[in-house]
Amino acid sequence: MGKFFYYLSATLESGLGLFGIRSPYEQPKYEIVQRLPEHVEIRQYAARVAAETPVEQGNEGAAFGRLFRYISGANHAGATLAMTVPVERKQLIAMTIPVETGTEMRFFLPRKVAEEGAPVPNDPQVHIVKIPPERIAALRFSGSTDDSVRDAKEAKLRAVLAEAHLKPEGAASLLTYDPPWTPPFLRRNEVVLKLAP
Repeated sequence: MGKFFYYLSATLESGLGLFGIRSPYEQPKYEIVQRLPEHVEIRQYAARVAAETPVEQGNEGAAFGRLFRYISGANHAGATLAMTVPVERKQLIAMTIPVETGTEMRFFLPRKVAEEGAPVPNDPQVHIVKIPPERIAALRFSGSTDDSVRDAKEAKLRAVLAEAHLKPEGAASLLTYDPPWTPPFLRRNEVVLKLAP
């Protein structure tokens, strides 16, 4: 019966996405430390814990499914965990020759779960990662998140940071806060870059 109510609650909460409402979902804590042109925010994030999994050849649905099964009870404790936002799609660049790239998807875990200890995933492709406090530059936008849009937003973010003499570190990530059925003009998306210390 517990699983039934878990799935019912998840369905009802995600249905609010039709109206751009995401208030039922917990978000990682951060403080805005600076505002730059083009609506870029410099944020200081507290330490976080996430479940992450690789995205194979652009198959985001499979990666999302693995993470959703984990929070739905596919873990050693059989625990159901609350869904949070955002979902992160993180680009990876391996410093090898030839250069290899890949993508990982992350669900951030609720603070209470992180404090008590995240349950061990059943799926060996799902890993629990601890993210230390970090400073992030974020450019918020609505609408599509396809590759061309994401690349254009990343280029704009990098240009704003260069103008402010701030140095980003590594590849960009895409944060999405809404389910796919949310009307594009109501979606909250962000391209983010970690800043060098």
